[in-house]
Amino acid sequence: MIKPLRAALLAAAALIAPVGPAAAGTAPPRAPAQARVAPHSRNIIFVLVDDLRFDGMGFLQPALHTPNIDRMAREGSYFPNAVVTSSLCSPSRATILTGQTARNHRVVDNNNSSEKGLVFFPSYLQHVGYQTAFFGKWHMGYDTNAPRPGFDKWVSFKGQGTYWPKDPLLGTTMLNVDGKETPQKGYITDELTDYAMNWLEKERDPKKPFFLYLSHKAVHSDPLPPPRYLHQYDHTTFKLPASAKNTPENYSGKPRWVYDQRNSWHGIDFFYNSDVPMTEYLKYYYGALSAVDDSLGRIFAYLRKSHLDKDTLVVFTSDNGFQIGDHGLIDKRDAYEASVRVPLVVWEPGTVPAGKVNPGRVRNLDFAPTFLDLAGADRPSQFEGQSAWKLWNGSVAPQEWQPGDFVYEYYWEYNFPETPTTFAITRGNLKYIEYYGIYDRDELYDLSSDPEEMRNLADDPARIKDKIELRAALFKQLANREGEHMIPYLGRESTGAVRRRRGGTGAAPFPDSWYIEPNPTDRFDNIIPDNMGKAKAHAAGRPFIPTPPLIDAIRAAAQGGEAPTKKTEN
Repeated sequence: MIKPLRAALLAAAALIAPVGPAAAGTAPPRAPAQARVAPHSRNIIFVLVDDLRFDGMGFLQPALHTPNIDRMAREGSYFPNAVVTSSLCSPSRATILTGQTARNHRVVDNNNSSEKGLVFFPSYLQHVGYQTAFFGKWHMGYDTNAPRPGFDKWVSFKGQGTYWPKDPLLGTTMLNVDGKETPQKGYITDELTDYAMNWLEKERDPKKPFFLYLSHKAVHSDPLPPPRYLHQYDHTTFKLPASAKNTPENYSGKPRWVYDQRNSWHGIDFFYNSDVPMTEYLKYYYGALSAVDDSLGRIFAYLRKSHLDKDTLVVFTSDNGFQIGDHGLIDKRDAYEASVRVPLVVWEPGTVPAGKVNPGRVRNLDFAPTFLDLAGADRPSQFEGQSAWKLWNGSVAPQEWQPGDFVYEYYWEYNFPETPTTFAITRGNLKYIEYYGIYDRDELYDLSSDPEEMRNLADDPARIKDKIELRAALFKQLANREGEHMIPYLGRESTGAVRRRRGGTGAAPFPDSWYIEPNPTDRFDNIIPDNMGKAKAHAAGRPFIPTPPLIDAIRAAAQGGEAPTKKTEN
């Protein structure tokens, strides 16, 4: 490199605020200590659904019929700012169970991830006297549905499972019931609830507190309602988000990959490579949710009949969000609000405030420490989240709740290569998103004035300081427990869902500001880190590091001279 240019780059680096070392990592997982019985233990029922949109409940959408979820909200508290640290089934479920982020538990996609070395939080509940039970979709390590450590009762199935026991491709679905392969008999939501109710009513020890994890397949694609709800929404017209339309305004400032995905497996124009309109798909999606609502109704009826309603915490949430055309996208994975936000309703009469909308942010990372906190169990050193119990029971007001930054991570999957590796950080109302290994732009949104994320502020000169600060904070917080910044990934096994609709939406153009003429005088400005000096120079219409045309620099260096350059802006 030419001497003046090297000096200029070093001077530019000196203007950049140093990024501190990565936060000290947590210790590796440890097994539970010797068993003891915690005093005043309450029961816990954790109900997890799959792919439920953050606003997919009747008390938020009057067209939906979810009387039991609505009752939960009336008698308990609703948390509109619940989020997931990775919006994908397996990584999210691993985060819930381990209290760790994907970069540490390393279950990074929906393929056959290893569970080696992971400790699931119900093990700690067992060691303070809890009986524990798991019913439903596990979805980590698809090769086995065998019982996992930490659960006294186990009913699960391999992979995604099926809504009905007879699948044309897979044959009869087998459930693993306490280590024994057992044929599935009926509609999966109802059958899982049958197993759960039988355990509650007949199998558990009534003298011990219990933790029940009911993990439904619903409402994952392809959603199949039971016959009683097949025509429930025949005459309902569902409205799609305004950003679903293919207009220049909707794609202004968006990364190219977002537009490119529109005509793909996870795009609104060709989702799941079908021609079913999303407005039609939602009829089945919400029909499948009605069976989950019935399941909750059975649980509440049992708790009241058994006089356990005031001693049992019930939590209802989803493993990730679901887009229905937001920004032309469907499904999850990305860092947009409809992907990372999930429903969260918490219920325990007399303890959890009734009829409250609590804006405190809760992550799926926080569930494990919360459950151990209210059970009186010690917090393991590897947990990364914080207990939200005082927020849930109202002893800490939302304005006093200090959730810290919300850091998001999603790692590229060969199966669905439309979505790039994505990192994001939300601090207060500002959200910054960046992408790894892709030729594209980053994003910055002010969620207080732009909750639909329509105005990308990443290139706004007035926001350069915010962008620099959030970038540095994101990088620091993405370090794993060893203080490393690494991209975990699993082996590739197929081409993936790469097909597009013939004659459909094409690829997006690069941003217009990226198109330039040869030999710009600021050739290196986009390479060096952003800093306030560079922003000042660009605001004045000047290069930060003035550079000569490449051929002039080469010729000058070849002749032993130095190409002309100007002083770097400070």
